[in-house]
Amino acid sequence: MGAAVVGGSAGAGTLLVNGDRRSSETAQADRTLESAAEKSLEAALAGRGHVNVTSYFQRLLLTGEVLSEADRQLAEQTVRAAASSAVSVHNELAVMAGSGVIDRSGDALITSKVKTRLLNQNGVPSRAIKVVTERGTTYLMGRLTAAEADLATEAARTTDGVQRVVRIFDLIAEQPAGGVDGVITPLGGQTTPAPLPAAMPAPGAIGAVQTHPVVQTPVVVQPSAAPLEVQTLPPAQ
Repeated sequence: MGAAVVGGSAGAGTLLVNGDRRSSETAQADRTLESAAEKSLEAALAGRGHVNVTSYFQRLLLTGEVLSEADRQLAEQTVRAAASSAVSVHNELAVMAGSGVIDRSGDALITSKVKTRLLNQNGVPSRAIKVVTERGTTYLMGRLTAAEADLATEAARTTDGVQRVVRIFDLIAEQPAGGVDGVITPLGGQTTPAPLPAAMPAPGAIGAVQTHPVVQTPVVVQPSAAPLEVQTLPPAQ
């Protein structure tokens, strides 16, 4: 059983001071959901497969490998029962032999590269995005505006080694007031508390999982047609 990647740490008061858009309460809820899911999976699967659990804004992501379709379904059912307060569960487990140390190290390297790209991409709140990579597929999780989501997706999909990008985003009209998850400004302009949806959205709806195939086109810099000519100007009169 692989250890889950736990996101964020609580800062002073209710805000996280590291750029995370979650409140400290939401970050703690994510850690609690991950812990409950992991313990239940250890008991249910008894060491079969390699499963990672990631919770961000109380959306649970399952990645890794299991040995049978029955175990894949069992893993999801177990997590749903153990983490019943989760907003949604996204089962991305593959039925195949478990990945090896080299594969996992490669995925960790890709995650590091994607994080660097996001950090250097203007207009992307990089510290408010959770990045997970499994077998070349990079998962982006967070609560972003449509513009931020598009910029983050483009940065991730053009990162070397990324084969596919899956977005698990809550799309908002603008950055949450105060930088936390408790308030959003909807399209109508009226500020209201941000409710957590009761069930997983339908495909194509706001917050649904969106898959983006990666097309990495190499950038070719052509030499100029003629060398630059430098002319000496006469002295000013």
